Amino acid sequence: MTKVGIISLGCPRNLVDSEVMMGLLKDKGYQLVDDVTTSDIAIVNTCAFIEDAKAESIETIFDLVGLKAKKKIKYIVAAGCLPQRYKDKLKSELKEVDGFVGTGDIDKIDKIISKISKRPLLVSKDPAFIYSHTHPRDLITPAHYAYIKIQEGCDNRCSYCVIPQLRGGLRSRPIESVLKEIKNLSRNNDISELNIVGQDTTFYGYDLYGKKRLAELLRRIARMNKRRWIRLLYTHPAHYSAELIKTIRDEENICNYLDLPIQHISDRVLKAMNRKTHSSSIKSLIEKIRKDIPDVAIRTTVLIGFPGETDSDFRKLLDFIEETRFERLGAFTYSNEEGSRSFSYKNQIPERTKKERLDEVMKLQRRISEGYNRSFLNKTVDVLIDEKDAKDENLFIGRTQFDAPSVDGQVFVKGENLKISDFVKVKITDTLEYDLAGQAVSL
Repeated sequence: MTKVGIISLGCPRNLVDSEVMMGLLKDKGYQLVDDVTTSDIAIVNTCAFIEDAKAESIETIFDLVGLKAKKKIKYIVAAGCLPQRYKDKLKSELKEVDGFVGTGDIDKIDKIISKISKRPLLVSKDPAFIYSHTHPRDLITPAHYAYIKIQEGCDNRCSYCVIPQLRGGLRSRPIESVLKEIKNLSRNNDISELNIVGQDTTFYGYDLYGKKRLAELLRRIARMNKRRWIRLLYTHPAHYSAELIKTIRDEENICNYLDLPIQHISDRVLKAMNRKTHSSSIKSLIEKIRKDIPDVAIRTTVLIGFPGETDSDFRKLLDFIEETRFERLGAFTYSNEEGSRSFSYKNQIPERTKKERLDEVMKLQRRISEGYNRSFLNKTVDVLIDEKDAKDENLFIGRTQFDAPSVDGQVFVKGENLKISDFVKVKITDTLEYDLAGQAVSL
């Protein structure tokens, strides 16, 4: 039996694609392995959103080429965003790679593998695929949580972004398909947390129904199982509604956590980014969210060093972060991507300046995060147990509802007889820069 392993790079949306590919191959009789070094065919599902992601994808491919040269694996397949973006270049320059499949053709992964000796390439010019509840998935995440991708592609056309070229325009899945997928996953897994993902989840349904229907979808998901957490990721500040905020507040098992990338606060920069929002609307939205959901944790993302970002623009952003005190914040420097509208913009910011500004933002956010974490000291919070420490049988690692998997902080929990996927009451006894520590308690 042919053994297949996968390395999934990039975001959780990419991870879902990887799980679909593995599910399809499992259904075709291939043996799935966790360690690609033990596989016959190694798949790398690549990311090509920014320069760092492209570099990581290429480096991973070269690592696999090294394994192939040592005859530890037989074949390599490059999948996803990198071949979608550079299909002709990759095939001519990466002779050691045996097959290529783009984002719009991942459902045909078995066809690529069945013809692997002929070095096939399958990359549709206009990616149109979006999976449904009828596609099998083999979870790469721990069995107790999963990502549900409710849409594919994007119509926002931010000037720095190449997602429409990589993923196509907005394509929402029907509500019933999403609900059926959750039922299917729940039959085989004791899922404690569902993470809702897409390119712009707040715009969900507009292409199908002529109106945004995320709030309705979330209500229906929440009422399927009151025990588990529902977490909303990848929202856009231009597409919120009062109904959505009310739904998050009123449905008890929807996490009081909002992933709200603002990218910047300078109106001049926001306009150049084509973000379709402005500083006053961002401030009003955050004020409303915090008023309506008093204990909410807001995670934002900011983009540093966009072309033409002046010292004054940057100071506005820094002052806004200081004033707003986001509970969670990620910051990235601008990557000048060919194919994006901003690629040809004048007044590109020097890398050294971008790095200095990034360091200043992260130094500020560390201080804010430390203060936020201290507010949990001696409080008792609900924690979802994710893993057990390999050396200490009474030490576990989990997360609060204010922490998304892989991107936010953790809680180190002391306790006996705890199990992965359990929700546990934990009294916080210590706080760190980004993490918490505590003792499991019985109430």
